[in-house]
Order: sequence, then C-alpha cells, then structure tokens
Amino acid sequence: MGKYWSFFKMRLMAGLQYRAAALAGMSTQFVWGAMEILLYRAFWLEHPERFPMGMEALSNYIWLQQAFLTLFAMWNWEMEILESVKTGTVSYELLRPTDIYGMWMARSVANRFARAALRMVPVILVSSLLPAPYGLRLPASPAAFGLFLLSSVLMVLVVCAYSLFVYALTFYLTDPNGIMVLSVAAADLLGGAVVPLPFLPDGFRQFAALTPFGSMQNVPLRLFSGDIPLSEAPAVMGLQVFWITVLISGGYLLTRNGLRRAVILGG
Repeated sequence: MGKYWSFFKMRLMAGLQYRAAALAGMSTQFVWGAMEILLYRAFWLEHPERFPMGMEALSNYIWLQQAFLTLFAMWNWEMEILESVKTGTVSYELLRPTDIYGMWMARSVANRFARAALRMVPVILVSSLLPAPYGLRLPASPAAFGLFLLSSVLMVLVVCAYSLFVYALTFYLTDPNGIMVLSVAAADLLGGAVVPLPFLPDGFRQFAALTPFGSMQNVPLRLFSGDIPLSEAPAVMGLQVFWITVLISGGYLLTRNGLRRAVILGG
C-alpha cells in the first residue's frame, strides 16, 4: 500500500505545478457559474412554482460544481495512460513491482485532486461572499456537511473507476476516441452537468440516477444543497458504493485480461 501512496503523492505534487492553467480555469469558472445562476434566476422569477429546486439550493449546486469541476469531469482524461496502451509503452509499467491497475487508480485520483486543489478554495471563498440567493451558503446541518464530504470521496472513486474502465477498453479497441466521446456526453447529460437531475423529466431522471453517472456529482452536490434529504442519503450513497464495486471489479478484470492478450511489437 505504501508504494501506491508514494505514487499518489508524486503525481499530486506534479499536478500542483500548473498554476497558470489553474488561474485560467478559475476565471472561466467564475464567469460560467455567474452566467448559469443569472440564467436560472430569470426563469425562476418567471415561474418559481415550476422549479424543482429552491434558488439558493441551485446556487449552491452550481458554485460547488464549478469549484470541484476537475474532480468529476469525465473529460479530465489521463492521456498518458491511453497513449501508453495504444503505443505499447505500457510494457515499461509492467516492469514496476506494482499492480498496474492500482498504480493507474492512484495517479488518476492524485491528478484530479491536484487540479481541484488549486481552484476550489478561491471559487468557494468568492462565491460565499455573494448575496443571497446568488452566493454559496453552508449546508443546513453538520450532518449534511459530513455526508457531503463522505459522498464526495465516493464520487471521486466512481469517476476514477469509470475512467479506468474506459482505459481498460483501450486494450480491445483500435481507437478509443469513440468511447471517450460517448462517455463524456453521457456523463454530462446523465450526471447533472448540463442541468441538475431534478430538472429532467420524471422517468428519465430516475433512469439517470440509477446509472453510474448519477452517482457522480449529482449525489454530493445535492446533499450539500439539501435537495436530497438526509433520510435518503443511505440509499444514494449505497448506490455509489455499488457502482464503485462493479466498475473496479470490471475494470480490473478487463485490464488483467487485456495485458495477457497484449502483443508488444519488437519485444
């Protein structure tokens, strides 16, 4: 376990070096978050009775979405991993005295945390200074905040496990671009990136909540904002644990089988 923790720390420190990219990202997230809130506010003022979320809860959702964007965004791929499988340089990784799936998981988690660490604090601080209902507000209770933190950890594991599942499929595909594009589109629509899940039609919303994408940003952000009652937290977090187990098991088996079948030219 110590070697994976060491690898995690190395990748985390490497990711923290990209301060200029983080500054550019923060600027974009401030503008985009404000634009989204003002847009929803216009619709809310017109028909508040038709809104499935309160305006303050929606503002919380959007600002947290911007603050933790790199933690759950499916487009945040580890291109080095994909390229290593496509080009065959994955053979170098097999020389390390580590399990390649565990190493990929450690670097994926570290990469996401490093990118989020540089952006989330300024976004949270500035958004919390905005007046109601435009700003970020604390959750209703300490219990809600604790469940939000625990669910966020589970969310990162779901996202990384799904990403590694896609990486594992690269062993069986000539070009992974198709599955990557579909994964990003599905995650944005079914995970609450385009609009929060409560805004989707009833049947489609329930379907989206049951997919692995519904166990990503949808759960912790709505727990924080109070849109998911504390009484429902065990069920939605249990679903997160279920998808973590399924995706890690499937990704590990695909990776192990893919490595057995892989042919490294010249080696």
